[in-house]
Amino acid sequence: MEGNQKSEKNSVTAVVANAGGEIFDLEGYAAVGMAGQSLEILTEDETIEIPHGTELMYLPDRMPVLYNLDTRQFEVLSDNPHSPGESLHPVAAFNSPGYVNSFACAYEEGAGAGYLPLFSYGAVGWHREGFRSAAIQVDMERRQDLRLMQMEKVHDGVRATKAEMPGNRLRRHLEKCALEYGCPAAKNFFIGRCEAPLPTSRECNARCIGCISLQKELEISSPQNRIEFTPAPEEISEVALFHIRKVEQSVVSFGQGCEGDPLMATHVINPAIRQIRSKTDEGTINMNTNGSRPDILEELFDVGLDSIRISLNSTRKKCYTAYFRPRGYRFEDVEKSIDLALKRGKFVAINYLNCPGVSDAPEETEAFKNFLSEHPVNLIQWRNLNFDPFRYWTMMSAAADLGMPIGMGKLLAEIRSGFPEIQHGYFNPPKERF
Repeated sequence: MEGNQKSEKNSVTAVVANAGGEIFDLEGYAAVGMAGQSLEILTEDETIEIPHGTELMYLPDRMPVLYNLDTRQFEVLSDNPHSPGESLHPVAAFNSPGYVNSFACAYEEGAGAGYLPLFSYGAVGWHREGFRSAAIQVDMERRQDLRLMQMEKVHDGVRATKAEMPGNRLRRHLEKCALEYGCPAAKNFFIGRCEAPLPTSRECNARCIGCISLQKELEISSPQNRIEFTPAPEEISEVALFHIRKVEQSVVSFGQGCEGDPLMATHVINPAIRQIRSKTDEGTINMNTNGSRPDILEELFDVGLDSIRISLNSTRKKCYTAYFRPRGYRFEDVEKSIDLALKRGKFVAINYLNCPGVSDAPEETEAFKNFLSEHPVNLIQWRNLNFDPFRYWTMMSAAADLGMPIGMGKLLAEIRSGFPEIQHGYFNPPKERF
């Protein structure tokens, strides 16, 4: 790895953990951020107070990379220099929604290390009286702020919807999502705010290495189970209409973490949208998708689909293919879907799955700019890629060239200045804000 020692002034103190998971700051060492093979000292100016709801995690079978303020060198520490014999582990921040990582937690793998679980691993340090994250806020909306999702209200909503829709299997599935998996979107449905999820599809035509609902090849556990049934159009429309009638500027979305791609279930989604639109013009019907089937999307636009959010980890075909591993479609089909939606006057967002060291590489930056020039989408949703950052960089660098990163902050600034008409955020907006 290559280190950047450009600034020791105002550096934040390194945070580590022992084998028991106890987290503490390490005197004499500065926190370090990682972007691919690049290392940088974290400073107060380039970090923020840790966002509310952020979770700290320690990484087993790995050793922290820190900056020794006495020797002025980057070091890999396996043991605590202040307590000989005590093993040390890196600590990462899983930042709250609305924040994009500017650096990943810096570490080296130990012998026998496996894949990290499917989270993002932002760099974190300690300064004065609190933790600081290497993160950039991209959306100020509090749609998934856990303080606004009191479990008492969630339980009240579960009881109310059960009484309203006792036999609806989709309602029952969302209840499990909210109460067992803690899904913020499902919680919002039951308390009657913002965006409601409409998971539908059991199948997918991509094999994303970071899929959170189905893992068959990599040594990674899925954090949640994929939906095990296909809701009927009547069940989908009943849930959607319940939410739309209850919530002002409501959004209902197909394409959730607990399902495959919704374009594989349009035999029920198409009639469901028809049923919704036969009852009301209110509410925004959105689809989160890989955009693999433009012909099917056109049919959905015809019956009332208002917006789409298409997931991309890269706008370079080789990197896209290495991550999504598509079956039966190509990157060019995704581009066709975007162009079709824009031509039809639909709102188009990109779910941009980013990781420091890859997304801010010069080659990725130029490709993204060229893509936006050719496909002028309405919104970029900056999302942290939930995958082992070092292994992701290794996979992507094997697929295509990745030069020295320019920095996530600079990437965001260049996109904002180069494409001022494009919105930036994290959440799917209602049509009142298109």
